[in-house]
Amino acid sequence: MNKTLKCALLAPSIAMMALTANAQTAAQPKLVEKVTRKGTELVIPYEKYVLPNGLTVILAEDHSDPLVHVDVTYHVGSAREEIGKSGFAHFFEHMMFQGSDHVANGDHFKIITEAGGTLNGSTNRDRTNYYETVPANQLEKMLWLESDRMGFLLDAVTQQKFEVQRATVKNERGQNYDNRPYGLAGEYTSKNLYPYGHPYSWLTIGYIEELNKVGVNDLKNFFLRWYGPNNATITIGGDLNPKQTLAWVSKYFGSIPRGPVVKNASFPMPVLTADRYISYTDNYAKLPLMSITYPGVKIYDKDMSALDALSEIIGQGRNSIFYKNFVKTRKAAQASMSSSNTELAGEITLSVIPFPGQTLADAKKLVDESLAEFEKTGVSDDALLRFKASAEANYINSLSSVSGKVTELAQAQYLTGNPNQIARELADIRAVTKEDVMRVYNKYIKGKPAVILSVLPKTGDVAAVAPNNYTVNTAGYKAPDYGYNGLTYKKATDNFNRSAKPGIGANPAIKVPTIWSATTQNGINIIGTQNSEIPTVSISMTIKGGGLYAVNNPSKAGLAGVVARMMNEDSKNYTAEQFNSELDKLGSGISVYAGSEAIYVSINSLTKNLPKTMTLLQEKLLNPKFTQDALDRIKKQTIEGLKQAKTQPAGVASAVYNKILYGQDNVRTYSTGGNEETVAAITLQDVQDYYDKYFTPSQTSIVVVGDVNQGTARGSLAFLNNWADKKVTIPTPAAGKTFDKTTLYLVDVPGAAQSEIRIGYLDKLNYDATGDYYKLGIANYILGGAFNSHINLNLREKKGWTYGARSGFNSGKYGGDFTASAGVLATATDSSVYEFIKEIKDYQKTGITPDELKFTQTSIGQSDARRYETNAQKAAFLSRIQEYNLKPTYVDEQNRILSTITPAELNKLSAKYLDTDKMVILVVGDKARILPGLQKLGYPIVELDSDGKPKQ
Repeated sequence: MNKTLKCALLAPSIAMMALTANAQTAAQPKLVEKVTRKGTELVIPYEKYVLPNGLTVILAEDHSDPLVHVDVTYHVGSAREEIGKSGFAHFFEHMMFQGSDHVANGDHFKIITEAGGTLNGSTNRDRTNYYETVPANQLEKMLWLESDRMGFLLDAVTQQKFEVQRATVKNERGQNYDNRPYGLAGEYTSKNLYPYGHPYSWLTIGYIEELNKVGVNDLKNFFLRWYGPNNATITIGGDLNPKQTLAWVSKYFGSIPRGPVVKNASFPMPVLTADRYISYTDNYAKLPLMSITYPGVKIYDKDMSALDALSEIIGQGRNSIFYKNFVKTRKAAQASMSSSNTELAGEITLSVIPFPGQTLADAKKLVDESLAEFEKTGVSDDALLRFKASAEANYINSLSSVSGKVTELAQAQYLTGNPNQIARELADIRAVTKEDVMRVYNKYIKGKPAVILSVLPKTGDVAAVAPNNYTVNTAGYKAPDYGYNGLTYKKATDNFNRSAKPGIGANPAIKVPTIWSATTQNGINIIGTQNSEIPTVSISMTIKGGGLYAVNNPSKAGLAGVVARMMNEDSKNYTAEQFNSELDKLGSGISVYAGSEAIYVSINSLTKNLPKTMTLLQEKLLNPKFTQDALDRIKKQTIEGLKQAKTQPAGVASAVYNKILYGQDNVRTYSTGGNEETVAAITLQDVQDYYDKYFTPSQTSIVVVGDVNQGTARGSLAFLNNWADKKVTIPTPAAGKTFDKTTLYLVDVPGAAQSEIRIGYLDKLNYDATGDYYKLGIANYILGGAFNSHINLNLREKKGWTYGARSGFNSGKYGGDFTASAGVLATATDSSVYEFIKEIKDYQKTGITPDELKFTQTSIGQSDARRYETNAQKAAFLSRIQEYNLKPTYVDEQNRILSTITPAELNKLSAKYLDTDKMVILVVGDKARILPGLQKLGYPIVELDSDGKPKQ
């Protein structure tokens, strides 16, 4: 787990309410403490209880939105795994979703989805958690679900479920580690940093060969050893009644027997006596990578904040030494430094991806020179101020959702036993001095040995930093006693019928944001809503056009992307470094980026710093300074990025799929990012001309969300009133292709661990909030939109061929597509294509059943409670209204359509728009392994290269 620094504005007040055992009966939960808010202080109010069976309960009442977030955290991660059984904690996380005594296989997902909620689980080194966000009226049902798998899991485990989830985990490893550039860097570093047998010496995902060895009995022992209530914390936040919620928790969890005693893990910190040089060849990396990793500190250690400040000064952001020495000089695509902190240890990592022409030895030499430069220049007052201000802003933004608040409480509880660490973290950050930063540099970095990893491209023309000099020593290792002997399964005895699924309360009142709108004299449309939950403001600007302007000038494709990046460079009165320094000192952010139909400007600010942030926005937007040096650097980074993308199966699949649909020569497929030839041809005059011609108020719209009223918001944007308008015409992109017969296209990526599949066509539908496009979203929900859709249940849950499979209709103003996609096991590539087509064909013929429609209506309808929680969600809602000229009441019309639509109406649409005879199939993978199977499917096969061009 990488620790993200968090801090608050003011420390909370805590009312400790310790109760003696004599004041309660044995069956009652014990109130441990209560944290309340005084005045306007920033604090997460909560009540903490402990049940007699040892379960910790944290309740955080928050009525700002009609939803609740439930998190059950078990203090068991990969650090509890046995040597030789890596990946088991994460594998077990998957098994917890496969049903229990009173919840059928697949029903956990189905019940929560039908309730309009979202759910997931995650595993890191130190803990596993399971969480869901649902409308507030669904809370009791969530507690019933979570308690059933805590107390009644094992008898529902079958060998078939075990094998399917083992295959799913393998696919997850393939997708996230084995099948992407640098995906195995962490694995190599961990193995060589920690002593043999230390549980941090392997990744949470584990090794495939070890996952292959474990059996059902291993799973049962793992559950019995670590999944008792006394090793768990349930944290519930949101629109809840604490008394009622505590009663439900006691009812559903209270009878579950206490598990074996679990003590905090303890392992020695890694000790290095000399530099350890290691390397490996990466199947996908186009550029080499060097990482240098030093032992760091545990989470909440007194040196944690100082190390974060050190990392920021040396290797984060435009004002860092690494940016100046590596990136700005065009010697590296990336150069960074970070400090991560976990329960048993920490790591300090410096990493560099050098450009061609720079060796890894050169990179190591420049790292050493950069560290020497830091020793000489030290820590400035500005650098320390930037660190503290940005840390404060990051913390406040992390509390914008109920899930963010619950996560903060749950993490602090399992790591320290005290949910309230806000004041402690804030004090640590505010207390950091320049002397502290220099002290931790001398203590952990200067002259200290490290693990130095070289990741080498398979071209073979790049040398490692130095020859490998370290081999893991397995001698003398003695495995600890993990406490698996004598475990027995004891089920709870309840005084109620647990097989009866709880009902739901009254539907919560949905709080659609109150909207204001205005139009300036020079044509800028502004829309906004006030939200005072946290003291921040988010503003987004949309300047229409973006990549569309390349339609009339294909030779300049990618210009929009380059212009956006140039807007993040120097202005007339600030260098990029000075500008970002001023932003950091305010805890603000301003960034410009390009899309296919617009250039966007994103602004985030603390409310108190909004005026100063808007002054900086005015400078960035109206006074850019385009320099040749910045252009040359950005072009080099962009071109190397384009080359790197051609080695990544998922990226290749998406790019080539678009070229098949739209045509190889249709600039729409590369208008925003360009290609190697068009980006290389962009000149400084091109950048200036784009800005002069197309940055204009009449094509600009603005969304304002946060702790600011309409008057203040408009006043802060008043500088835009003097922005001179220019009339421009946005080109219309050419339509794409149609297909008379199904053809299978194949792109070869030798050695690919997985195959990427894309199936679909251009449907010619524009976005329509209440028309056929919206209705097709309803129709697709059960086909490939929900987790328990036909496609995902088949390929993931039944077959175990993928980590996730999906389908969907996607449209804008210029048509759209239907696409089904997945990354699948290479050996199941042809079978996966067959099942994809079969599921789509079957759904086209038979359509949605009445029961499936009822499920879809309930699920989509209930999810409205989650639609407007955060500033980002509110901004997305307003942006859609603005972009498509919708009335705010369009959601009422959508709800009417959803509640009244019939199976016949949806099935008619499915029959029309899901014709697999007019779709294309793209497979990206290892041709040598997958071609024979694909040939048996009977489709014409066309081989393409990574640019989407036919192979000769």
